[in-house]
Amino acid sequence: MKAGTKGHAATHVDAPPEKLYELVSDVRRMGEWSPETRRAEWVGGATGPAVGARFKGTNQHGPVRWSTKPRVVVADEGREFAFVVAHLGKDMTKWSYRFEPDGEGTTVTESFEMLVDMPWYIAASERWLMGVKDRKADLEAAMALTLQRLKVVADGGV
Repeated sequence: MKAGTKGHAATHVDAPPEKLYELVSDVRRMGEWSPETRRAEWVGGATGPAVGARFKGTNQHGPVRWSTKPRVVVADEGREFAFVVAHLGKDMTKWSYRFEPDGEGTTVTESFEMLVDMPWYIAASERWLMGVKDRKADLEAAMALTLQRLKVVADGGV
């Protein structure tokens, strides 16, 4: 994917923005709803969402496994939680969750933006090892599934 590529998914959840922010910004729970993230944990002394805090994410897609150490770039309670994943010292992808009041609930939008061109070897591994022909579409489908799983947890009060 090229720099500037963006994708998103959104859904309505019958819960207040503050509750959804609390769920999403507790990165230790991300494995409960993300189809790629297996687990995440705060690192470097971080204990929760704050700008500059880092966490380690352990991911898997098909047979491919990898880990990242994202940095939180927005921690605006009840409004937005965002982090950046770097590769070789350069910010590569920004992930964001936005929470907009909507009637008695909230519209949650998850999005990504490529900040730099994806290296050819990552694109090749996605295509040949993961079997993904269209990574943007694949990520949008994964975000939609993530939000549906989040909705089940939030609506169920878990």
